[in-house]
Amino acid sequence: MAKLILSLEGSVIREIPLDKERITIGRRPQNDIQIENLAVSGEHACIVTILNDSFLEDLGSTNGTLVNGNPIKKHILQNNDVIEIGKYKMKYVVELAAAGHAPQDDFERTMVMKSTPGRPAAPKPAATPTSPPTASRPATGPLTSAPGTRPPAGAPAGQKPAATAEGQPLAALQLLTGPNAGKEIELVKNLTTLGKPGLQVAVITRRPQGYFLTHVEGATFPVLNGKVIDAQARQLNDHDVIELAGVKMEFFLKR
Repeated sequence: MAKLILSLEGSVIREIPLDKERITIGRRPQNDIQIENLAVSGEHACIVTILNDSFLEDLGSTNGTLVNGNPIKKHILQNNDVIEIGKYKMKYVVELAAAGHAPQDDFERTMVMKSTPGRPAAPKPAATPTSPPTASRPATGPLTSAPGTRPPAGAPAGQKPAATAEGQPLAALQLLTGPNAGKEIELVKNLTTLGKPGLQVAVITRRPQGYFLTHVEGATFPVLNGKVIDAQARQLNDHDVIELAGVKMEFFLKR
């Protein structure tokens, strides 16, 4: 579990475990973390935790929110990040990392980067401080599927979909546009990050109920089956088409 270490002018005030999916920070008493200071807005920021990852969002505060000295709107928190709100600082600490243990697989994220003209790039992982990058696995043969279809996997008729350790069907994404069209990315981790940092970022999380798409960063929200989604997590269905950072991709269950 991650936690925040709240301090003022170098003196630690208290530690706050991130044991809720959404924790609010602000001057008003109804906030989970109340900071009584005029530089802090009534509802200043919030932290959303999905599995083992936490996302910080500024809620349109007057004086802004900083992470490691840089102003942010939305930010994926990394171990030892320092959040500054007014004169107060909150250090984000992942207890597994602090104890010297390697993070669990949930921290390994696959990034689908938007290709630039003349520089086609295969999907590649975003590195984490303590885990080696994991390469996306391309399909074994040419893929020419259009939305609503997927390449045959060679499984006998009637065979059940491949399943995760939790018994869920294994899912994947197939890129439909760009130089990497036809590439396949298996969603083998509990959390997969997609998009282009600083432009548009979303995550696909694997939960007991299925796979969910959530917007994380950027003024433009992802498009799901031709419709722009909102800030709420959306459950994905077989053959859903996602458009993110200029790339279209199809979500499908492995057969």
